Amino acid sequence: MTLPPVTRSPNERAAAFLPRYAGALRAAMAALIVAALLALAWVLHATPGRGAPAALSLLLGLALGIVFERGRFCFFCIVRDGIERRNTGPSYAILAALAAGSISYALVLGVFLPSPFVGRLPAEAHIGPVSWVVVVAGLAFGLGMALSGACISGHLYRLGEGSTRAPFALVGATAGMGLGLLSWNPLYRLAIAEAPVLWLPAWLGYGGALALQLALLAGLALLLLRGAPEIPARAAARPTLASVRQTLLQERWPPLVTGALVGLIGAVAYLRVEPLGVTSQLGSLARTALDGAGLLPARLYGLDTLAGCATQVVRTITNNGLLIGGLVLGSLAAALVSERFSLTRPTWRGASSALVGGVLQGWGALLALGCTVGTLLSGISAFAVAGWVFAAAMLGGVWLGIRLHLHTWGE
Repeated sequence: MTLPPVTRSPNERAAAFLPRYAGALRAAMAALIVAALLALAWVLHATPGRGAPAALSLLLGLALGIVFERGRFCFFCIVRDGIERRNTGPSYAILAALAAGSISYALVLGVFLPSPFVGRLPAEAHIGPVSWVVVVAGLAFGLGMALSGACISGHLYRLGEGSTRAPFALVGATAGMGLGLLSWNPLYRLAIAEAPVLWLPAWLGYGGALALQLALLAGLALLLLRGAPEIPARAAARPTLASVRQTLLQERWPPLVTGALVGLIGAVAYLRVEPLGVTSQLGSLARTALDGAGLLPARLYGLDTLAGCATQVVRTITNNGLLIGGLVLGSLAAALVSERFSLTRPTWRGASSALVGGVLQGWGALLALGCTVGTLLSGISAFAVAGWVFAAAMLGGVWLGIRLHLHTWGE
């Protein structure tokens, strides 16, 4: 007896089709995103008034988003692993980024300013004043990281992974920068105006400053070695296309590789466009909104003369905004390929803690003239003492936030 053929409804056929070709669809979407960004960069390069800096900013953001996502380069996640899980392995990504950035910056700075002893600072490098304001800003930033679950750059790349807390944290960061602008003048008069701008090469030269920083980073690496996990041995085998694809697109990249790439991207950004930072566009949005509402003072003392993630009244997307856009979309492309893109339902606890944590981070970033990417990464790479001070205060804020269990409020 012949059985009648089994017929499927359109919904059943779609349900059978999607799992089978889901990987190919995700890869196609990722390729489409990258192709669109490359095309936009080509258009920007040919646009009068934008040119190479705009195009390169977008491409550097794309590269940074891919590296951040593939290597899980989030300062809070890395520090939390070390404090809560006693796993210091991911910390080597930060150390590698600072080491690679310091070496690269030493070469670049030597071209921009051949002699560091002439009493001038290299143009646009993130070298800021050192005062108790930087300490307070770093503490606030660290507490905000713990409360919101990531640093600002971490929220940007997690936005590409589908995080539903990231938008609230970024809105909060923008609002926090507005509060920072409103509190800038009193704090500037109280402490920042007379604070020294400390730059290691001015005393030690480039070679001495680089040797000192590499020694400090090596010492930190030795201290963290006890908590680093053993590197699993891999069986010797001939690489195949599938194994290469798995390593590059699916598995997390090793911390040393991730950090070295971040440091090199930062050096290229400084050489060709401006130092890496992810808060300038957000701060400019806050400044523009406050200026339009007539809430800003007539003058923000010294703010526009200090190096860091500068803010300005803007009516367009700046180069920093293009870098941020490239970062988010680059992370999205990487997350699609690695199957890490996932939308979760937001909760009131998660959204509110991310919002408040974002406000703390934005306030701290404005007063410190940058965040973990601008003041810490770009600042330390440029041999700024303020970068080390901010890093220590930020670590203290994260440690305190974890001890107070602030990081669990949004879970």
